Amino acid sequence: MSAFSTSGAARTDRAPETGEGQQRPHLIYVAVGFPPAAKSCAYRMRETANQFAAQGWDVTVVTIEDESWELDSGVDHTLSEQVDPRVEVVKLPLRRADLETDIRRFSERRAADPAAWIRSLRERNLEAFPEPTFGGWRGALEEAVLRVHQSKPADLLLTSCVPYTSLAAAWRLWEEARVPYAVDFRDGWSIDVLGAAEAFGRDTEEGRWEERILGSAISLWVVNDPIAEHYRARYPEFAHRVHVVRNGYDADSAPQSRRAPDPESGLVFGYLGTATFPGGLLQTVLDAWRDARQREPLLANARFEFRGHIGSGARRGTGGHVELLWAAEADGVSYGGPVLKADVADTYAWWDALVYILIGGRYMTSGKVYEYMAAGLPIVSAHAADHESVNVLKGHPLWTGSRGVDREAIAEAFVQAAHLAVEATDDQRAAALAHAERFRRETIMAAAVQRLAADLQLEKGRTR
Repeated sequence: MSAFSTSGAARTDRAPETGEGQQRPHLIYVAVGFPPAAKSCAYRMRETANQFAAQGWDVTVVTIEDESWELDSGVDHTLSEQVDPRVEVVKLPLRRADLETDIRRFSERRAADPAAWIRSLRERNLEAFPEPTFGGWRGALEEAVLRVHQSKPADLLLTSCVPYTSLAAAWRLWEEARVPYAVDFRDGWSIDVLGAAEAFGRDTEEGRWEERILGSAISLWVVNDPIAEHYRARYPEFAHRVHVVRNGYDADSAPQSRRAPDPESGLVFGYLGTATFPGGLLQTVLDAWRDARQREPLLANARFEFRGHIGSGARRGTGGHVELLWAAEADGVSYGGPVLKADVADTYAWWDALVYILIGGRYMTSGKVYEYMAAGLPIVSAHAADHESVNVLKGHPLWTGSRGVDREAIAEAFVQAAHLAVEATDDQRAAALAHAERFRRETIMAAAVQRLAADLQLEKGRTR
């Protein structure tokens, strides 16, 4: 028996009926993390569904119930406001039992020995699919896509990972109904984007699943060139199917105006994102901030506002990162919690400069980097010098450069950003916005969907 609660029937948010005589191709989009999930992947998923709808497809999204996200990263219903109304969303009653905090729902075994219960849960999940957290969802995801296809035959299935368990749903529909499928791996599976190393070998269960899936997929999307290079080298026979589809930024997240920097009342630096980096890196940034304020007159009254998600599940908004931010209050540092998607542009408009903090290296590109560039503000980087984001930021006239994670180097970047905030010309700011323009998510995803539709037609031509 799965440890995940799957009681109850799937709920469907129905799209308006299309006109008589219209024959639109049908996409099943397995997108766990679709709005209103308060996750960064929700932006990419929303635009993907919207672009398919805009390009003449009927779209059925398969995801999980909103209540599941309330146990995890939370929900942001403003994300759902711009989902194309023609998109139909099927929400499965799946939830992560390991995130449950109501002890009345605990079994006697879990209450008596939580660690043993977690180990047992992961073992059961691995029996279904080689993913310890989500493997138990395999059956429900497979049955869901089969039901959708039976109700309305699909022309294409696109699955977005994570969870990688969703790959099993694509394979099941391919095996039983020969529905072509594509995979949006985003960060990839067999590459550890944080450790910059192979995550597993080809002769492992995960490796066999990945090779099987990619062997029949008509297309594989990843978010940057280094990840694409990894897959092309690992599977040269599939190299032509690997495409870079960057995350980009949403136009409505870019501020339409900016405030006039005022060093006398205090410049405002901001961070917006999900704090996945270690506390040690945050402490280094805060120490560098304090050093910069002490040496640079432009920063004497400056503030550093930290916004975004810290922790998940029962630990949201708590923990060591929050304590570090509170401890730096005397240095003008504050933590204001997450920002609704609808309020992102206004948040950027209130700031004079941005602080980009990130883990990982050459395989890692945060989606936030595109949004930061589109804000048209000076950017302080606090990440590895060889980070993939450097390739995106290079040429941005208000970026202070890649200086690594040295305290003194970051302090110097804060000083430079303060001067850029006050002294940047209109031409520099216009050039910064022009640099970001090519990364608009709508443009990127429109081209990706158009290419995938063309790949599908080529595949159909080969199999006739």
